Amino acid sequence: MSKPRVLVLFDTDTDPPANQDYGRFLVEDAKEVEYEVATTLMARGYEVRLLGFRNDLQQLLAGLEAGPFDVVFNLTERFRDQSTLDYTVAGLLEMKDVPYTGAGPAGLILSRHKALTKMVLNHHGVRTPRFMEVNVGEACNRPSDLRFPLIVKPVDEDASVGIARASVVRDDQALSERVSFVHAKVKTAAIVEEFIAGREIYVGVLGNEQPKPLPPIEMVFDNSVPVEQRIATFKVKWSSKYRETRGISNRIVDDLPPEVMTRLGEAAVASYKAAGLRDYGRVDVRLAHDHQTYVVEVNPNPYLSEGEDMAWVAEEGGYPYPDLLERIVELALKRARS
Repeated sequence: MSKPRVLVLFDTDTDPPANQDYGRFLVEDAKEVEYEVATTLMARGYEVRLLGFRNDLQQLLAGLEAGPFDVVFNLTERFRDQSTLDYTVAGLLEMKDVPYTGAGPAGLILSRHKALTKMVLNHHGVRTPRFMEVNVGEACNRPSDLRFPLIVKPVDEDASVGIARASVVRDDQALSERVSFVHAKVKTAAIVEEFIAGREIYVGVLGNEQPKPLPPIEMVFDNSVPVEQRIATFKVKWSSKYRETRGISNRIVDDLPPEVMTRLGEAAVASYKAAGLRDYGRVDVRLAHDHQTYVVEVNPNPYLSEGEDMAWVAEEGGYPYPDLLERIVELALKRARS
């Protein structure tokens, strides 16, 4: 039986080549995730076509009509250089009745808005840090039951945009200053939440009808780093040199009691389902000193590059990289058939 034809869909930093010819990029040392996904599936016998786009809707539509395929492997992170418009591409695929991998428009919108995510999770009985939202132009009036230390983040950005050491504040003056910074520099509302001192843990989830948690991974900091600086800032997440100089690394969690591991998995799956994620996702958790779990964020369509966190924990959970990609394709097609 022939394998399904896959269209790998992704956004580009510059205008894509007019003929969508990516042959010269499909080499063994290609580092971009779209090329890794394409070459890995091709090695497994799939017929693969790549479609890149940036800001031209007609180009995107033409690419979708250019040739037959059975499923879209959706690696879209932006449209028109705006990460907040990633859901529009999923919406377009929905309107065209095209099977595609990953979260749908509702899951992408909900998961991006951190305050809305927490409200939905709380409704479903998932514990999150206490929080407030401060819209652009509003004064920061902290309620008395929202206690310091607090952490201030942009409400609808991902990839740790706008998060730095100064995001953790201990008094009202610092709080107002950081909220103003988010409003002015990131140009979005701010979410202010209680800072949970504890371990920074990420739990991948795979599946649909019965999603399964993957082995948790932890961001580990050198003991010299103060507790309130042990957060995934933009530099921590994206600068390997910064991580090396400060002794920051990720590791598979293997030192927690079985009941705590079970609670981590249950919280992750409950959050995944409540946020409407599909096929695969990641849930960010703070584990307090008493082993209470606090879900901080829910991430649809996490980065799928080989060797990165999602692929790493999937392999630990029994899905080597090629098997992980095939499983995601199978999950998307099964949803379409049902």
